Amino acid sequence: MTAVTVLLALLAALSNASASVLQRRAAVQEQEREREQAGGAAGGAVGGAVGGVAGAERSAVRRYAHLLRRPYWLAGAGLLALSSLLQAGALAVGSLSLVQPLLAAELLFTLAVGSVVFRRRPDGRTWLAFAALGGGLALFLLAAAPSPGRPTARPGDWLLGGGGALGTVVLLVTVARPTRGASRAALLGLASAVSFALTAALLKEAVGRLGQGPAAMFGHWSLYATGAAGLVAFLLLQGAFGAGSLTASQPALTLGDALTSVVLGWVLFAESIRLGLNLLPEAIGVALIGAGSIGLAHASSVGGEWDATDPGTSPGSAPAVPRTPRR
Repeated sequence: MTAVTVLLALLAALSNASASVLQRRAAVQEQEREREQAGGAAGGAVGGAVGGVAGAERSAVRRYAHLLRRPYWLAGAGLLALSSLLQAGALAVGSLSLVQPLLAAELLFTLAVGSVVFRRRPDGRTWLAFAALGGGLALFLLAAAPSPGRPTARPGDWLLGGGGALGTVVLLVTVARPTRGASRAALLGLASAVSFALTAALLKEAVGRLGQGPAAMFGHWSLYATGAAGLVAFLLLQGAFGAGSLTASQPALTLGDALTSVVLGWVLFAESIRLGLNLLPEAIGVALIGAGSIGLAHASSVGGEWDATDPGTSPGSAPAVPRTPRR
């Protein structure tokens, strides 16, 4: 059963990474379309009043409407749905502490798929940073060896675990509001990660009731809360994609999801991690995660070079999205 769990979780990671890359490309295409329209409007309205910023919310709605008509965005949405089904299957036969950390493979899948879709390779420093992040997380989880616990959580535990996760998301979104560029993408990516981890925990609760029959699962609130939490995570994910490069949002998204899931597994399902002598490799894993984050922050591709322009656009037809200055 462990082999099936690992296979389903890795397929879910590949599907989710592909969805991230495709929807990022759709977001880039939409940004280029808006820049072309803005350039045309500026050329035809010389001497006109400078305004229209107040309609930012209407502009966001229009952007989503345009995204819904883009094949890359629709393909990404389909892959996200497939990833959810694969994840549900993995959670049905395995534990949250095993399934969610395996999704850290999404980091490398994102780089591999992104290099093909955007036809541009991230530089070596970015690859090394991602490898340090993924390797550090893998080392930490292997040393911690989270153990499976209860198939379902107690009602009182949901007040603590679910309430804490919701409070964290609200705090991250609040902090992200005044920021721009890579910082905003990372914060929204982390908020999305916490939301996705909560979604996975709710899904684990729902599929854990399948042993009592389908009626028990469909009659329990967790199944419908999974849909609500997933929608919030999805919307936050779109905000992260629109705010900056995948290299800014994806590490926070993937690592935050895995680490938050370990915490929720402990709080909700009584899953535990090893301590004692295992603290040393766990600390090394955390150090690698920190080193990878620092390396990524200084990598040239974090400015949005490798996934900031549509490779299907000819070089002279549209300007590249400018790099976001580092803070």
